[in-house]
Amino acid sequence: MTAVLELMALGRDYGKRTAVRSLDLTIEKGEIFGLLGPNGAGKTTSISMACGVVAPSRGSVRVAGHDLATDGKAARRAIGLVPQELAIYEDLTPRQNLAYFGELYGARDTALAAAVDVALGIAELRDRADDLVKNLSGGMKRRLNLAAGLVHKPALLVCDEPTVGVDPQSRRHIFDSIKKLRDGGTTIVYTTHYMEEVEALCDRIAIMDGGEVIACGTLAELQAKHATTGVELELAGDDAALDAAARAAGVTRTGNVLALESRPEWSALITAIEATGARITQMRSRNANLETVFLALTGRSLRDA
Repeated sequence: MTAVLELMALGRDYGKRTAVRSLDLTIEKGEIFGLLGPNGAGKTTSISMACGVVAPSRGSVRVAGHDLATDGKAARRAIGLVPQELAIYEDLTPRQNLAYFGELYGARDTALAAAVDVALGIAELRDRADDLVKNLSGGMKRRLNLAAGLVHKPALLVCDEPTVGVDPQSRRHIFDSIKKLRDGGTTIVYTTHYMEEVEALCDRIAIMDGGEVIACGTLAELQAKHATTGVELELAGDDAALDAAARAAGVTRTGNVLALESRPEWSALITAIEATGARITQMRSRNANLETVFLALTGRSLRDA
């Protein structure tokens, strides 16, 4: 395999605070790599260093074989960034936006026109190519935002929350586009707060917490190593009763939910919980998935983190 992105002992400090400790990751050609973590885990800083937006305090970055510190122009040319915030011009058309971004990367004349047409096709915006962006729907703008990041055909595409606020049809379109890009050899780094997106798209996943990667592998590998199955009990009651119920069950509660890793002696447990004043309102099986992996590793759900 060919490494497209290599992060080697990469770290960043802000004064006395360490945002990223020492990150070692190798991402191969043609894979979708998911990067997850709670707020403050170091994801944004890591991505910013990988794209050359933030200078690292230590370590190095190589993109498509180019060292970002010593061959920055070539390394940056190999990167396409799709930021969470829309980075397109509302008073220009999609065609004009894509031509502008293509020219920034050195495309000219017929090569530029061809690249813009391909990007419009990927975004399914050929029929709206000459309308002002401000007159497009939110989903169309998101698709254009994606197209702007790939118009120069980068080896590495970094997608930071690319489906925020989009309708289901546009989300499916973005999914399909990303899969086609991967199948065509583009390497993609994907961050999101939607676990189901990572499960559906990513070939490998890294989970960050406290400025470092605490787990990395395929979904099946992470589930096998870190996920737990069992039963969840949803309770009703005040905080004192819920705390007492958690102690009676021998677990830590998450909100009003108790997660049990194995099936208990139900009669004794129900009696103990009801004696605290709490009431069981729902009982459900918990299957191993990415959410349970994340919860086991960080102690938090992704959206609440």
